[in-house]
Amino acid sequence: MAKRPVIIPSDEEDAAINRGITEDPDTTVWTEAQFASAVRGSEAGPAMVPDHLLRRRGRQRTPTKELISLRLDQDVVERWRATGPGWQSRMNEVLRRAVG
Repeated sequence: MAKRPVIIPSDEEDAAINRGITEDPDTTVWTEAQFASAVRGSEAGPAMVPDHLLRRRGRQRTPTKELISLRLDQDVVERWRATGPGWQSRMNEVLRRAVG
């Protein structure tokens, strides 16, 4: 994948961005006390972390798939990704039928 250039905003653009942040009612600006009492997520413990962030798939006892590196044309990958979540499994099924 080609690296994208870093675009640095002009002083005017930067000021407009910061105004937008300041005026956004959903923006929370932390106080020094909040920063002082903050802890890393890894130190917070399960009680402070939502369940959906803690669920991890464990190591497979008997791996059923093989992790490989495969180079495909960009347009092919884009078309598969555009089909939504599960595109890799669907691609696997098409390949299975092709060799079966």
